[in-house]
Amino acid sequence: MNLASFHNSRVVPLDKTSRLSVADFRRAVVDRVARGWRLAALFGCPAADRRMGLHAVMANHDAPQLAHCSCEVEDAYPALTPDCMQAHWFEREIAEQWGIRPEGHPWLKPIRFHASHRTGNDAWNRAASDPILPCVTDFYQVQGNEVHEVAVGPVHAGVIEPGHFRFQCHGEDVFHLEISLGYQHRGVERALKGGPDRKTLHYMETLAGDTTIGHSLAYAQALESLAKRHAPARAAAIRGIALELERLANHVGDLGALAGDVGFLPTASFCGRLRGDLLNMTALLCGNRFGRNLVLPGGARFDVELLLRSELLERLEQAMGDVRNAVELLWETPSVMARFEGTGRVGHETAVSLGLVGPAARACGISRDARYEFPSGIFHFAHIPVSVWPSGDVFARAYVRWLEIERSALFIRQQLESLPVGPVFNELSALQPNAMTVSMVEGWRGEICHVVMTDEQGRFRFYKVVDPSFHNWMGLAMALRNQQISDFPLCNKSFNLSYCGHDL
Repeated sequence: MNLASFHNSRVVPLDKTSRLSVADFRRAVVDRVARGWRLAALFGCPAADRRMGLHAVMANHDAPQLAHCSCEVEDAYPALTPDCMQAHWFEREIAEQWGIRPEGHPWLKPIRFHASHRTGNDAWNRAASDPILPCVTDFYQVQGNEVHEVAVGPVHAGVIEPGHFRFQCHGEDVFHLEISLGYQHRGVERALKGGPDRKTLHYMETLAGDTTIGHSLAYAQALESLAKRHAPARAAAIRGIALELERLANHVGDLGALAGDVGFLPTASFCGRLRGDLLNMTALLCGNRFGRNLVLPGGARFDVELLLRSELLERLEQAMGDVRNAVELLWETPSVMARFEGTGRVGHETAVSLGLVGPAARACGISRDARYEFPSGIFHFAHIPVSVWPSGDVFARAYVRWLEIERSALFIRQQLESLPVGPVFNELSALQPNAMTVSMVEGWRGEICHVVMTDEQGRFRFYKVVDPSFHNWMGLAMALRNQQISDFPLCNKSFNLSYCGHDL
């Protein structure tokens, strides 16, 4: 079955997209995922006559190719999840947001506490008489002698966001972990409709505050493609530098936090300080440690002059020397390795079937990186080797981060030493009407996917954001299978997923 195919950040007229019957839509998605494609996005979008459009975006990792197809449904459709596990989380979201029921879904309950639960517009209120359908507060249960539940959250110590974790345990061993999120669902996607406007960039920069560059870059690339205008080469290089600085700061912070979780204070204390040093390099670029106000549609707001370039190179050299000293202590310390190795293992087959992305996928031996497979901007011309490790445990997720730190630092140094000459901004024209684009960026947690559809006036008819955490929360649940519950903090930190990026 031929589907509309295209490359990252390229425009497809809406009348050229593949509109299928429900049966053909299901077959197209299931068949392609079975052949090695991955479900990058699956979402609902209102169609005519009170019907709902189901849209799927699939990524072919054997070629830099994306495919899109859609169908229209009324109140229900045959669930994809029984034959395509990657659809599991997406279909729960569709039922929660639009009241469309995926019939045959194995565990259909909301993934967020959404406003539709109060208005009666979700699948649970529409099918309240169904005794099989799990309700909002139902949790999967394991029964048997000495099996017990442990509930953690949603209120946690400190300032982290709310999330609930329900463990089914036999003694210390975890049989099953169910994760419930969405306690602070913000409705950002709904607020984006009708844009772009003066608030849109702010929304993008705060979708997940620790991924400001990643999300604002995905947004900027989407608008540039719809406006048929590229950012200048110098701006593309500056954006790439900022993206990799964001990766460096967060990966260094994560390695320090992992060290803290196993009580290894030398690396924990050093990496906390070094994360700040790397954030301060981003502040030198734009005045904000998280990169706000740097990326904008059409290019970059700030240039990198000669003196700034020299200071950034000097700071990078100093920081990386200290990072190496701190991180290499982890691999040389037997007590650390005893806690890292074999803990929270996710198998290669499980990672593929769940559609994991980013370091969580690469730590399972999956060579998956949007910078390489679906390049955009500077990554068309400068390649960062994909960092992979096969064991799928806490050590692998830590070591992949370390490999990426070294390779991102080299990339930043090379780009600073060879910045193209020219402007850093091109003015954009009006957006193409009745069109669609998919913008992918490899954020530090993994693949960021923005899907944009415009109306007759070139405004946002629909805007869908898939943060990498959306793909990976189920990976954390699987990592706890047959682990001791005391390993949960370490496993959780080894994924370090975003609550707010999930709860858009």
